[in-house]
Amino acid sequence: MARTPDGPVRSGVPAPELGAEGWRKPWSGTNGGSCVEAKRLPDGSVAFRQSTDPDGPALVYSREEMVAFLAGAKAGQADFLIA
Repeated sequence: MARTPDGPVRSGVPAPELGAEGWRKPWSGTNGGSCVEAKRLPDGSVAFRQSTDPDGPALVYSREEMVAFLAGAKAGQADFLIA
């Protein structure tokens, strides 16, 4: 499990504790630059932060959770979110 100086990485950790390098915008929309940024952590988990609040909290998902989410999204299981 990835760690911060204070212990294991958990959702809600301040994004700066995960380091400044490696954050990427995995997709770009037409919303004027207000995007979600993602960072792969050393243990394979993935952190997300809001680009307009880089010092705010990060949501952290395990690799297994990301695999399940992406497979479900590709299969249309998340389509209700934009219906």
